[in-house]
Amino acid sequence: FGGEHSGHFYFRDNWYADSGLIAFLTVLELLSREESTVSDFLQPIDTRHRSGEMNYEVDNAAEIIETARQTFSDGDIDTLDGLTVGYPTWWFNLRASNTQPLVRLNVEADDAHELVQRINQIGEIFPNADAPHAHVH
Repeated sequence: FGGEHSGHFYFRDNWYADSGLIAFLTVLELLSREESTVSDFLQPIDTRHRSGEMNYEVDNAAEIIETARQTFSDGDIDTLDGLTVGYPTWWFNLRASNTQPLVRLNVEADDAHELVQRINQIGEIFPNADAPHAHVH
């Protein structure tokens, strides 16, 4: 199984193809067996605050990502899918879109105040870019 924040879900038994329908039916079956609601089921694990995916229109995605890597070099760095940098109370992923001239940013933090602070901090590496609006969750 693989999944993305953007709502794409991939299942081995479906030849690794994207299927939102299979994901939906799997969740319905689980909720039915547990006699639970989605909110009740997620409440114990949904403790972090999320930015949602924010898109920055850029001409130089590779340079932006490299600047972020250097700026946040004191964090735990992973480059499997773009640049992911982790800290004890927050993390972010920054990656180039494969289909558009965009850099996509996702941020999570333990509390809402830190989330906003970190979004603003990361946003400083985007020269002349209008900051996208975060849908803080």
